[in-house]
Amino acid sequence: MRILATICFTFLIVSAFGCAAAKPSANSASRANRPIATPQAVSAKPKIIAFGDSLTAGFGLAEKESYPYLLQEKLKADGFDYEVVNAGVSGDTSLGGLERADWVLEQDNAKILILELGANDLLRGVPVASMKANLDKIIQKAKAKNIKVLLCGMLAPPTMGAQYQRDFVKAFPDLATEHKVEFLPFLLDNVATVKDLNQADGIHPNPQGTKIMTENVYQALKPMLEK
Repeated sequence: MRILATICFTFLIVSAFGCAAAKPSANSASRANRPIATPQAVSAKPKIIAFGDSLTAGFGLAEKESYPYLLQEKLKADGFDYEVVNAGVSGDTSLGGLERADWVLEQDNAKILILELGANDLLRGVPVASMKANLDKIIQKAKAKNIKVLLCGMLAPPTMGAQYQRDFVKAFPDLATEHKVEFLPFLLDNVATVKDLNQADGIHPNPQGTKIMTENVYQALKPMLEK
């Protein structure tokens, strides 16, 4: 049932955004028109950088409903003294992430990078090899600064073609294995396709869905934390 649910979820993504993905200049245009999102670090505490697209940025949510904010609250409640930096940009691709990785990773005392990118590459039909190469470079940049990485995986629907689907889904665990980093197979586990946990678009979690998404991240993150 979980496999069926996740396949339905990825089908919803392509159905909802297929027209936008077909425009060759959509990615470059969105990067040119959107404001530069500068993550705001406000303390000298060790940093956890939540680095991703709309799922990280908190699309359609208030700031206090976003997963980085909720993750910060969970860390405080459990006695972990970290600052979570929201470095999510709605619409971002792996290339967009790579282009801003250097300045994002310049955060003082950055300790952990939660890397959540790839869904928008899927929407635009970006070759898997290109996406994987971009994510690989981001991971390398983090490791060069001794920043631990939690890589979040994504799924692809059969409508993208069997080979693309296999290559896309496999890219994430392959990168995690190659770089020996922590891996969360699916950020939206137990949220995707559940109507009551998602916004009207059927893709982005609502406040209740985001709480579950945050718990998914937290369970994968906990082994990496130090008190």
